[in-house]
Amino acid sequence: MYYNPYGYPYQNPYYVNVPMYNFSVKSNCWTNPNEMIHATQFGSLHAPVGNNRMVLRDYGPNSFVININEATKQNNTYRTAIWTGDYLQVTLMSLNPGEDIGLEMHPDVDQFLRIEQGQGFTQMGRNKDNLNFKRNVQDDSAIMIPAGTWHNLTNTGNIPLKLYSIYAPPNHPFGTIHVTKADAMAAEQGEGHSNGNTVISGKTPDEWVRYIEFLVNEGLEDVSRGINATHILQEFILMGVLVGKGYSPEKAYETVEEWERTGNSKLLQQSKNM
Repeated sequence: MYYNPYGYPYQNPYYVNVPMYNFSVKSNCWTNPNEMIHATQFGSLHAPVGNNRMVLRDYGPNSFVININEATKQNNTYRTAIWTGDYLQVTLMSLNPGEDIGLEMHPDVDQFLRIEQGQGFTQMGRNKDNLNFKRNVQDDSAIMIPAGTWHNLTNTGNIPLKLYSIYAPPNHPFGTIHVTKADAMAAEQGEGHSNGNTVISGKTPDEWVRYIEFLVNEGLEDVSRGINATHILQEFILMGVLVGKGYSPEKAYETVEEWERTGNSKLLQQSKNM
């Protein structure tokens, strides 16, 4: 006798198709490929639904729940970010028949791809001229791409290839929407990077330089005051580490200065008096 471990009437223990309604959000619609809707900000949200379609926009870094399978199939843009946090980003993608993502490599970003519709061909390798890892992929395939790996994904079917991508840390600016691949390439060129591989935690290199300008100016002040180089390097490398952990430059500066002032760091006090 066959025994159903999940019991009647639950035929599938993993998925229940429950519509996601948000009764507290009043939205105004406008026209675009995803029929997006402006939504007011809440700390925790389901994706609101308008005309039986989810609102596809960037909800990060708020707490959030979405039917990722349905959202991925609904998306008709080349790329739309739906959640961008400090350490992780989720984007939806749709590739037309014969279209590919394009050969790219993310030096400091691990990536996960999950296909929800269609079929394709993925290639990976540590050298862009030797993509020795090759696999056919289809609906339900998961693709893991280690940082520093060259990779590409091509739609080999006759319907759009629908997938979502998880970047850790984020690889695109908050709120990214690229309707077409051409839009994505134009945006990447405009931001001063190629193949999308020089965006770290949502900022391009020049954006990071501008972001830490406060720390640079404070460091130059210390140099002008004659503080020894060892102490300056210790302090400002520590501040950079804290910025990487999510501190603002100003908060990082205050924190390290407090460590020195209060004696929480004896080594900083010693190096200042060298």
